[in-house]
Amino acid sequence: MMTKRQTSSSPRELAKAMETSKAPAISRAAAVMRLLGKSDAPLGVQSVARELGLVPSTCLHVLRALVAEEFVSFDPDTKRYSLEAGVLTLARHWLRRNQFTDLAQPTLDRLAQSFGVTMLGVHIVGLDHIIVVAIAQSGQNLQLSTQIGSRFPALISATGRCIAAFGDYPEARLETKFKTLRWDEAPTFEQWQTQVKQTRAQGYAVDDGNYISGVTVVAAPVWKARAKLSHALVAIGIGSAQRSGLSSLATALRSSAQTLSNQLSGETLLEWS
Repeated sequence: MMTKRQTSSSPRELAKAMETSKAPAISRAAAVMRLLGKSDAPLGVQSVARELGLVPSTCLHVLRALVAEEFVSFDPDTKRYSLEAGVLTLARHWLRRNQFTDLAQPTLDRLAQSFGVTMLGVHIVGLDHIIVVAIAQSGQNLQLSTQIGSRFPALISATGRCIAAFGDYPEARLETKFKTLRWDEAPTFEQWQTQVKQTRAQGYAVDDGNYISGVTVVAAPVWKARAKLSHALVAIGIGSAQRSGLSSLATALRSSAQTLSNQLSGETLLEWS
């Protein structure tokens, strides 16, 4: 879960989502905004239409509607479009109501400094994806980074093992999703299942170089309600640099996740010895 493999939806995935949507107009608008959001430069109508497989005239209507709503800006000189500040209004409203971010940030800061790792707080969207909503860096010379709002496949890395362990999903559905994942050193599904069982027993998951070679990732689950896994705390380190303190880090991560779960839910949820 970091810059090497940030997996915001690809144009092909966005196009496929539009095809299967029951509200295609909304899906088109969302796909256009996601495409503009991940583009390093403004895009013209033809480029957007080509990437998303849209008819140019339809694409133009979508873009003009988004400009009118101040979600997208249009440069009359270059005839290109980019995201507008209006999207920040939606994000600000969401962040204001997101209790997890406020509660998790001090914990992420503390763990990042104590263990010299990059810490993430992620929001879980079922088996679809996870979204980074909070970040803390250790301040050390070597850092692994991502950005607020980055999206990743739900079952990837250590977080994915937590989702599989505590999400109560059918095995067949997990296997279907598992086959779509991209790893540097991919485990077999059987190996991954064994690791999921270990995660369920110990309350945290470890990805030891499977997702990105040489990088260890540890994750612990967070609940807003007993029946719904909602978030995870994630620690990212470089192989042997954190190896000696892995057990302590995992225990601290699990304890912090338990505390956050209790704060978010207002009750005592699962506990591990």
